[in-house]
Amino acid sequence: MRYLIPLLMIMFQTSLSGQICYWQQHVDYQMEIDMDVDTHQLTGTQTLEYTNNSPDTLYRVFYHLYFNAFQPGSMMDIRSLNIEDPDSRVADRISKLQPDEIGFLKINSLLQDGIEVEHFTTGTILEAKLSKPILPGATTSFDMEFHGQVPLQIRRSGRDNAEGVSYSMTQWYPKIAEYDYMGWHPTPYVGREFHGVWGDYEVKLHIDKSYIVAATGYLQNAEEVGHGYDKSKSKSKSERESEGKGKSKSKSKSRKDKITWHFKAPMVHDFMWAADPDYQHVTAQVTNGPKLHFFYIADSATDNWEKLPEYTVKAFAYMNENYGQYPYQKYSVIQGGDGGMEYPMGTLITGHRSLKSLVGVTVHELIHSWYQGVLANNESLYPWMDEGFTSFVSEEVMDYLFEERSEPHPQINHFNAYINLARSNKEEPLSTHADHFNLNAAAVTAAYSKGAVFLRQLIYIIGENNFKAGMLRYFDQWKFKHPQPNDFKRIMEKESGIILSWYFEQWINTTKTIDYGIQSVEGQDNQTVIVLERDGDMVMPIDLQVNYTSGSSQTFNVPLRMMRNHKPLGDMKLADPWPWTYPTHQLVLDIPSDQIESVEIDPGKQMADVNRDNNYYGSHNKKKQGG
Repeated sequence: MRYLIPLLMIMFQTSLSGQICYWQQHVDYQMEIDMDVDTHQLTGTQTLEYTNNSPDTLYRVFYHLYFNAFQPGSMMDIRSLNIEDPDSRVADRISKLQPDEIGFLKINSLLQDGIEVEHFTTGTILEAKLSKPILPGATTSFDMEFHGQVPLQIRRSGRDNAEGVSYSMTQWYPKIAEYDYMGWHPTPYVGREFHGVWGDYEVKLHIDKSYIVAATGYLQNAEEVGHGYDKSKSKSKSERESEGKGKSKSKSKSRKDKITWHFKAPMVHDFMWAADPDYQHVTAQVTNGPKLHFFYIADSATDNWEKLPEYTVKAFAYMNENYGQYPYQKYSVIQGGDGGMEYPMGTLITGHRSLKSLVGVTVHELIHSWYQGVLANNESLYPWMDEGFTSFVSEEVMDYLFEERSEPHPQINHFNAYINLARSNKEEPLSTHADHFNLNAAAVTAAYSKGAVFLRQLIYIIGENNFKAGMLRYFDQWKFKHPQPNDFKRIMEKESGIILSWYFEQWINTTKTIDYGIQSVEGQDNQTVIVLERDGDMVMPIDLQVNYTSGSSQTFNVPLRMMRNHKPLGDMKLADPWPWTYPTHQLVLDIPSDQIESVEIDPGKQMADVNRDNNYYGSHNKKKQGG
């Protein structure tokens, strides 16, 4: 009965949500960390309550030890030294780290329910053979003592970043690997994204009392640490600038010089923190939303940081209204790291930027709170589901914030980036594991740009209203879970009534490209026959605009027969469906050809056609050259 009741509860909850056979593991972390800012080393204890909600019996577990990547000869180092286009932030820097600059995590002891566990570490992965199997529905407890060194800032995490931030603590603790329907995911840290277990975190951090800490979760002892945590927001700009000049980082020599920061984070899949003595801290409140926290160092970029809260509040309000309600009460924008990287309840970003760049990176990372923070897909396998979705929405939100209107749509630059990649013969399928792309540029363009194009074309296929309703339904149904591509497909099929398997399969699993053209426009008696041709390998429905010599125009929607439906037509007319095996398709118009001025496929550029030169047919058989 001990094991049966949890399983029955899982099955009951699953049936209520309509997600048949879905399950996910659960973790409960309690960590106490002692940070030595002289040596940049930490010691820690971790108690992890692990609940096996799977139908499988587990005989071993894996932990990620991400800091071990920052050592000469690591997989990340060798990959960076050998790939054709290494990330400039990494390059050969790991290979040159000195012993006091490398990162490491060493496990001093590991117990399962009080019994010592046999374990060994290879690179960034620890494997442990369990003292007793974890049965389905059972919970077990792991107690760990560990010791680590914070690496010099290179990729995402580390100390003393390029802008002088002391600690950017991400991927910093022994983190149990995810186990899902595919099995274990002990993915070595080579450079790209992550996959984590949903759960609760309680972290107590002992650090030099001069440091201000920003972190995932809710601070439990604000009054105790309030020597700078809230008071700095009342200081004037001149006071803050004066304090920042010539200030050196305070170093602690004993435990009595430290203070404890106590955080709790419910239902997240990671925990990050950052710390610096010179952090300024300001807050802003989103109406019917979270309290926003901003941590930055006063310098030449301070003016832009002071303007940032207003834009961030507006961005959160827009997201809450259009893409689902942010579920936490807090979000932090923290100067640190090596660019911009999302984490639960916050982000680390570099801060020496123009205002628009600072707003842009903040918007991108906060939107990740929807697409990865709450909809936690496996980033290693499906980076386009978080980076692509985030990029798509980011462009829309930036247009809104800066009162711009990108033509023909906000994602046009992502279309151009994808098409350039497709034409380069260096494209790989979106289904490629994030670490296994041959080129960094190909991986980035695939995840960010081809992923964003995926959503814009989905609007083209199913219609904007269906798309918007589907995005809200997707968020509501899959929040706090690990959605897969098929889960998103089923949401959009239910919302639109259109079969979409053909689109997902071709766009995700192949590098087939779209190229449609107008073969001919000819008069026959008092009619006009328009012949469309498919020159590319990928199939799509077609919006065809016919412009008449009278100055009027009409758009025809040509669905694919296998869609079994079509998008809402509005002012469009429905043409006969195109059976995809036919290389050409005819439209017959009851109007003489001399009354047609021009014909154009997809004039709104909603489709990533790699050759638009054949999309237009004008009077006198003159084709428009289009880009």
